[in-house]
Amino acid sequence: MNSAADIWKRILLLMEGEMTATTINTWFDDAEAVSLEENRFILYTPSDFKKGIIESRYVPVVKKALFELFSADFDVVLLGEGERDKHTPQTAASSFLPGTEEYTFERFVVGNSNKFAHAAAVAVAENPAQSYNPLFIYGESGLGKTHLLYAIAHTIHRAHPSYRIVYIRGDSFTNELIQAIREGKNQDFREKYRSADVFLMDDVQFIAGRDSTQEEMFHTFNTLYEAKKQIVFTSDRPPKEMLRLEDRLKTRFEWGLLADIQPPDYETRMAIIKNKAIRMGVELPEEVLTYVAENITANVRQIEGTVNKILAFRDLLGNSVDAGTVTRAVRDMFKDPTSILPSASVIIEEVCKFYTIEDDALRGQGRTKDTAQARQIAMYLIRNMTSLSLKEIGKEFDNRDHTTVLHSIDRIEKLKNSNPEIAEVLKDIKTNINAHYE
Repeated sequence: MNSAADIWKRILLLMEGEMTATTINTWFDDAEAVSLEENRFILYTPSDFKKGIIESRYVPVVKKALFELFSADFDVVLLGEGERDKHTPQTAASSFLPGTEEYTFERFVVGNSNKFAHAAAVAVAENPAQSYNPLFIYGESGLGKTHLLYAIAHTIHRAHPSYRIVYIRGDSFTNELIQAIREGKNQDFREKYRSADVFLMDDVQFIAGRDSTQEEMFHTFNTLYEAKKQIVFTSDRPPKEMLRLEDRLKTRFEWGLLADIQPPDYETRMAIIKNKAIRMGVELPEEVLTYVAENITANVRQIEGTVNKILAFRDLLGNSVDAGTVTRAVRDMFKDPTSILPSASVIIEEVCKFYTIEDDALRGQGRTKDTAQARQIAMYLIRNMTSLSLKEIGKEFDNRDHTTVLHSIDRIEKLKNSNPEIAEVLKDIKTNINAHYE
């Protein structure tokens, strides 16, 4: 889809399933699409009489067709005789990926650790599906992968507002597929993703090991790739390290370009801190910049969180920002991440999500293979990520005795050391658990 006129052609085709050809020819034969503006579709008809009929009878049909095309609600605005020249484009806030407006290339701080991934993302955004398809960006959490994904989306949307851009997380893709299967809406699910002009998937590693999801992804990828649509993935590891990912998907993920992002070096950390502070309208003293850049080294998200906390500390307490103030404001952010203990409930919640198991089943007496292994993994993670005793862990699982808990922990420990796929499962679930505390 390259223009409002192209969209209108597709709408007319969809409307054929809702009304007769005679009706369409009578009321829409001279209708013209003017534009697609964020959340509204502008249609023109030179006859005020036809305009009145369309508004009173057929706008819902046009809206339904738009929803089928974009999976989003649009207003339909009719322009009649003499109104087309007076029409001015909508200037309201964008409804495209709301809440992500700040994630642009202009706000992405480029350094040695990320310049290759940034350059690749810009190339894809400026010329979608012309090269680097698929683009696969990988790196640890908090380094800017999602920022680049949104920046690609916003850049393409500005240049090609009619493009259907679909963004989804790997785990959400799985959950939507499960829901579609339960409701018998497999075809709707496929149409939603396989009709995209740009397909963006964040944290694709979460589809690994899920047979139905991988099967669906295989066919979705093939459909989009053969139709020359742009595909972009992010992950915390390259495809070859996804041990539970099917080989046919690993191969496809590597067809285009692999680009990694590393933790920012000192110069990049300094630039990020300055950039964040300037955007918030403040200038931090050099000693503060140096202090934060030297002490917060893990990832971009933590650096930005540190700046936010410093400024909040200053605003709430009215203190000037110096090294002493910063030390007090962000003392807890220098703690070893392993010292932050998640709750047993959060761990159980994430294990349930990963295995698509109900909380009651995991805590209860269910003995299916998947449920039993999920329960043992939950016990193992609680033991390793919290300070709970074996007896306290047992209480979380229908008051099981401590010997049962110990057996489960020992079994997962052995599997982790002998089965790389189990080690990968544990890593994925831990990532989701830790996300609650970032």
